[in-house]
Amino acid sequence: MLLKRRKTRQIKIGQVAIGGDAPIAVQSMTKTDTRDIKATLSQVKRLERAGCEIVRLAVPDSEAVEALGAIKKKASLPLVADIHFDYRLAIASLEKGVDALRINPGNIGSREKVREVVRVAKEYSVPIRIGVNSGSLEKDLFHKYGGATPKAMAESALRNIKILEDMDFSLIKVSLKASDVARTVESYKLLAKRVDYPFHAGITEAGSLLRGSVKSSVGLALLLNLGLVDTIRVSLTAPPKQEVRVAFLILSSLGLRSREPNIISCPVCGRCEVDLFKIVAEVEKQLSSMKSKMDVAVMGCMVNGPGEAKEADIGLACGRGAGAVFKKGKVYRRLKEKEIISEFVKEVKEMAKREKK
Repeated sequence: MLLKRRKTRQIKIGQVAIGGDAPIAVQSMTKTDTRDIKATLSQVKRLERAGCEIVRLAVPDSEAVEALGAIKKKASLPLVADIHFDYRLAIASLEKGVDALRINPGNIGSREKVREVVRVAKEYSVPIRIGVNSGSLEKDLFHKYGGATPKAMAESALRNIKILEDMDFSLIKVSLKASDVARTVESYKLLAKRVDYPFHAGITEAGSLLRGSVKSSVGLALLLNLGLVDTIRVSLTAPPKQEVRVAFLILSSLGLRSREPNIISCPVCGRCEVDLFKIVAEVEKQLSSMKSKMDVAVMGCMVNGPGEAKEADIGLACGRGAGAVFKKGKVYRRLKEKEIISEFVKEVKEMAKREKK
C-alpha cells in the first residue's frame, strides 16, 4: 500500500492545480526548436491528444521568446518557459503570457537577477519552478559537499526558496533531479522535511525509451510510494508523446491514475502457436487512444489463457488458427485467425461504450 501523500500548498499552472489534493499531473517538454512555431505548436497539440496536461518549452534566446508568444496564443495547454543563463529571457517570457517559469538557480546568474525575475513573476501571479539539477549546482555548494550530493541539492533548493520567500512570493514548485535514482530519491526526502511546497519529480536524462522507462519507473515508484510527488515528467530520448504514455502507465500501475486500458499479456511459452508479440503490439496500438480503465487480457494459449486472466474485463485467448474472446474467464465468442485482432478490438471498444452509458 502506498504511503499517504504529503500535504502541500496548492498552486495553479494555467487551470491545472498542482499539489494539495489535486491529481498528480503529467508533464512533458517539446523537442522541437521553439523558434519553429509551426512544428512546436504541432507537437504541443500531439501532446495534448496523448493526455499531457502541462508542456514546457525551451527558451534559449529572444527569437524563441517571440515564437513563444505566438505559440501561447494558439495552444490550449498551459505552457512553461524553460530558462537557462539569461534572466532577461525569463522576464520577457512572463510578458508574453506564459503560465509558469522553470529556472535553474545554479546557472541563471546572481541572486539579484533571480530577485528581478521573481519581482515580475509576482506582478503577473505566475508560479516559478525552482529546478535544482545535479549537473548545474552552485559552485560553492559543490565544493562544500564534495559534489552534487543529496544534501547539496536540498540546500540549493532551500537557498533559492528563501530568495523567493523574502520577496513574499509563495507560488513555488520545486524539483531536485539527478540522472540516478538513489540521489534523486534521497534529495526529495531531505527537502520534504523542510518545506511544504509541491514537488515536480522525475529522473533527469534517464536515457532511451527502454532504459529510461525502467529507470524512471523505479525512481518515480519509490517517490510515489513515499507520497512525495505532485507532478511528474518522464525524461526520455524519445518522442514526447512516449514520455506522456510511460508517465500514465506508471501512475496506472500504482492505481493512482489511468488513461488507457490496462493490457495484460502472457510472456509466451512453448504452448503458444501464434505470433503473440505481433498481436499484443497491434492491440496496444489500436487501444492506446481509448480512454478507459478496463483490464484487457491477450493470452497466447487456449488452455490456460482464460483462467490466468479470469479477472480481466475482457480477454483474448489464442490457439492454432483461432482465438476465443472471454469475459471473467468464460468464453463467449470464437474467432477465426484472420479476424482475431480486428474483431477483438471491436469487442473491447463496444464494451467500453456500454460501460460509459
